[in-house]
Amino acid sequence: MTTSSSERGVSLGMPELPAPDYPDDVRTRLERDAREIIARYPDSRSALLPMLHLVQSEEGHVTRTGMRFCADMLGLTTAEVTAVATFYTMYRRRPSGDYQVGVCTNTLCAVMGGDAIFEALQEHLGLGNGETTDDGKVTLEHIECNAACDFAPVVMVNWEFFDNQTVDSAKQLVDDLRTGAQVSPTRGAPLCTFKETARILAGFPDEREGAVEATGSAGPASLVGLKLAKGESAPARIVHPRDAGPHDQPQDKVHEPSPTEHLSSHDAPQDTSASDPTHPAGPVAEEGE
Repeated sequence: MTTSSSERGVSLGMPELPAPDYPDDVRTRLERDAREIIARYPDSRSALLPMLHLVQSEEGHVTRTGMRFCADMLGLTTAEVTAVATFYTMYRRRPSGDYQVGVCTNTLCAVMGGDAIFEALQEHLGLGNGETTDDGKVTLEHIECNAACDFAPVVMVNWEFFDNQTVDSAKQLVDDLRTGAQVSPTRGAPLCTFKETARILAGFPDEREGAVEATGSAGPASLVGLKLAKGESAPARIVHPRDAGPHDQPQDKVHEPSPTEHLSSHDAPQDTSASDPTHPAGPVAEEGE
């Protein structure tokens, strides 16, 4: 038994017309920016990734017109450009919101509450994954690990960090974004629109006051490996049994973080074999021994 092309969802109609060009003034401006990007690389095709960010900054997503522009400027085929634009998730293929709200649902963030946050935001906004609110303000999506496990669960807005989130704080965040209230990331540069973010990712200066000076350092746990690689010794962290403390230091001595130290919501000592007498460490005996 065979199925018709219509039953298979295959269209045999007229082929898609070539993508329209940008208006003359837009094309002139983009060509000037594109030449600046291309000049950074010894091989022009290496400029494709920032070029895609450039055209994304124009319309908020990578359109067929944008891909045709990149192909023309770099001497590539539209198929070659399309292959790259469809491979990386940071390039949007359809209109999206001013603010890309990404909820990390990778392992650690998920178990710390990321799954619950994503489900709550879907219900709160009435959106599915990758969908945008009717006002064009917020696009919601689940994202993979963004190397911020110290501060799980993490929500990112236009790739800026919002750490240690809860269902309630995440709902407040998207509500503030939609109403235009002042929203500040937990760390890193001040928030800007997705189009502005795309232009910065294309390699153009961030001219907002204080943006360059702002820092978004990783958390202490993420930096341990780097410190060890540099030959620095990490301080020993010992969790003492609940019923007894060390004899050489007072038990009531508590670390007071400096004003600039950004601690994780789960930075406190956890129950381990050393601190939980009901689960002692040691080899497990084989059955029958």
